[in-house]
Amino acid sequence: MKKYLFIVLFVLCFSANAQTKLTFSYDAAGNQISRTLCINCVSKTVEEIKEIEAITQDDLFQFSEKDFISYYPNPVKEELYLQWQLINENYITSVQLYSVTGQVLRTYQRNKQENNLTIPFQQYPSGIYIVLMSYKDGGEKSIKIIKQ
Repeated sequence: MKKYLFIVLFVLCFSANAQTKLTFSYDAAGNQISRTLCINCVSKTVEEIKEIEAITQDDLFQFSEKDFISYYPNPVKEELYLQWQLINENYITSVQLYSVTGQVLRTYQRNKQENNLTIPFQQYPSGIYIVLMSYKDGGEKSIKIIKQ
């Protein structure tokens, strides 16, 4: 009997010491601002509040400059207008029009002075087309076009 009583007391003491409680506090945006850990009713609070600073124009300069490519209208009915401005003495050498199956429908050769192109779509059926622009430096840019 003493043996069973000893085991029961041991389990009670062990379970009483093992109880821990962890609670979190959140701000209005859902960010965690504090964490409270209670072991044997001794509380320890850890608070970390991170302030998000506003992005200034100077922060944006650390990113590399981008090429500007505009195309309209999309979806197209009759003609697609492409216009681009590239950086670092780069230019578009060719523009290819592909069907969804990968068939090359038309290729347009470009030179350094040209920065726009008009692609006629009247003769093509309704569907999805890909315009692939190849750069002088070997890069490529693809655009998905929908023909109505």
